[in-house]
Amino acid sequence: MAVPKSKISRSRRNMRRAHDAISAGAHHECSNCGELKRPHHVCASCGHYDGRDVVEAEA
Repeated sequence: MAVPKSKISRSRRNMRRAHDAISAGAHHECSNCGELKRPHHVCASCGHYDGRDVVEAEA
C-alpha cells in the first residue's frame, strides 16, 4: 500500500494547490445589443453572431 514516508506540511500542500483556483470566465460585449456574452457564442439576448442574426431572439 502506498504510504507517505513523511508528513507533507501545510505550506507544501497549499503550494501544490496554488493553481486550483477557479478563474472568472471571459465575456465580451455583443456588437449588436451591448449585452455581455461568451466569446465565439451566439448572444443569448438578441441571437446575433458574427455580424448576422442567427437565432430568433427570446422575447
